[in-house]
Amino acid sequence: MATNSNNDPRRVGAQFSFALYGATSRVIRLHRPFLEPLGLTYPQFLVLLSLYEREPRSVGDIGQELGMDNGTLTPLLKRLVAAGLITRTRDLMDERRVLIALTEDGEALREVACSIPEKIETACRLTHKDLIELRDTLNELAIPRQATEKDDFS
Repeated sequence: MATNSNNDPRRVGAQFSFALYGATSRVIRLHRPFLEPLGLTYPQFLVLLSLYEREPRSVGDIGQELGMDNGTLTPLLKRLVAAGLITRTRDLMDERRVLIALTEDGEALREVACSIPEKIETACRLTHKDLIELRDTLNELAIPRQATEKDDFS
């Protein structure tokens, strides 16, 4: 029997995961008008922000920071190379490692790319304090921790 009660915890709109999904989709959509003129997707933008913090970086280091596996990250990096924004070179000390660095064109995007997060925060219509608390809460949720008896949902 279907129920239409707004208080029903099984309702899609009552699901925590649905709220998180909707918020994620909205925030990524908010980035589009800023990223499209730069020819960037949201994941490519994240790679550039990572490189603006420190470069060169290994593919593994970038993947770990961004939570992306090599199967996702490698094609993304190849597109950034094709766009002339980054270079991929073998580490001279360990040829198994591939190092990623910015090109002059990638560096030229720094100022505009680094201004985007502030624009997104403004568009979210939350106070700075609320944004920090939300970010910290989401980071806690995203960081895997050892399973406890409380986590056993079976």
